[in-house]
Amino acid sequence: MMLVRMLQLFSVNKHGILLEVIQVLIDLNLVVTKAYISSDGGWFMDVFNVTDQDGNKVRDGEVINYIQKTIETDACFFPPLRESVGVMPSKDHTSIELTGTDRPGLLSEVCAVLADLRCNVVNAEIWTHNARAAVVVHVTDEDTGHAIEDLKRLSTIKELLCNVLKGNNDPKEAKMTLSAPGVMHTERRLHQMMFADRDYEKFESPGLERADDIRSRPHVTILDCIEKDYTVVTMRSKDRPKLLFDTICTLTDMQYVVFHGTVNTGRKEAYQEYYIRHVDGFPISSEAERQRVKQCLEAAIERRASEGMELELCTKDRVGLLSDITRIFRENSLSIQRAKISTKGGEARDIFYVTDVSGNPVDPKAIDSICRQIGQSILWVRRNSSFTPKPAEEPTGFLFGNFFKARAFQNFGLIRSYS
Repeated sequence: MMLVRMLQLFSVNKHGILLEVIQVLIDLNLVVTKAYISSDGGWFMDVFNVTDQDGNKVRDGEVINYIQKTIETDACFFPPLRESVGVMPSKDHTSIELTGTDRPGLLSEVCAVLADLRCNVVNAEIWTHNARAAVVVHVTDEDTGHAIEDLKRLSTIKELLCNVLKGNNDPKEAKMTLSAPGVMHTERRLHQMMFADRDYEKFESPGLERADDIRSRPHVTILDCIEKDYTVVTMRSKDRPKLLFDTICTLTDMQYVVFHGTVNTGRKEAYQEYYIRHVDGFPISSEAERQRVKQCLEAAIERRASEGMELELCTKDRVGLLSDITRIFRENSLSIQRAKISTKGGEARDIFYVTDVSGNPVDPKAIDSICRQIGQSILWVRRNSSFTPKPAEEPTGFLFGNFFKARAFQNFGLIRSYS
């Protein structure tokens, strides 16, 4: 039996507080296996069953204490805890945001431009979805190690990067902005950027879709709960880390409030059900709005999908390292679908999700060759996900269907702590 930590939180209700709580959990790399949400009236109650990434019970009191202090509410109920831990990241860098047309080698080209302009990449994250790409990259001046403040130089960086992001015959304009670091959670910002770029609009590519692609897509249903004046959103998809954050982030930024909900994860599948209204107090009222919410939730689930081979790089950081690594990927016909770049204490630790240029699985022999070229102690295969997932089982009905019955809370199996 999997051991879980049950976190139970009570707080004064406000728009976005559910997302704030979930954001704290995912930033600590905790996995939510089940959740119960209720926020009618001026108060809300959330219950989360969480484990660490290996499926073990969270026993570190410092982690729990950090959650408590970060959420900043005296009404959170936790066991006795030790002193808090956690270090705020440095803000001494320039934050660059990019959106544009996705294509093989895009990240390599961006990194090459930054290297030529004597910009050192400190952290970066790139998402691709539906032929669009969004990048948040933090850079410093190669010579000073500090943020770049020269306006003329920043203008040059913007011009050259926008040229890189432009696609052939692309009706959408490539965009680049400079923002203050630390103002917005990076992953939430990536969701907002891709939403603004309308990546949820279906891209019609030539040829037939693979059956595997159809089976692995999320299933989103939106129905009316007329007697309680809610809209009921149910989602069934493959389970993965941070799935809960992605869906709640999207609903929150689309100005919807989750009043009640349940989350349940099983063997490789996750079920989510939410009773929502718009912030103006009304449920979804038109078919056009219904379809837009459905498309946006599907996109939110798909953006962080990790199909392909997951590669990890860990080595001493140096100026131009990312440019060199991504160039080798490009020269060996690898396409980076998603990447997370980080440096700390002079060490670079990067995660890449790669396919071939057609979006198909990479030949393992090609990966072996690349690992030998870069160094097998530096770059290695972390995971090779399957492109042939099993068909999802049909749901048996609303997970939260009995909520409005008097005994629903007592019957909900989440409210139990395993020891």
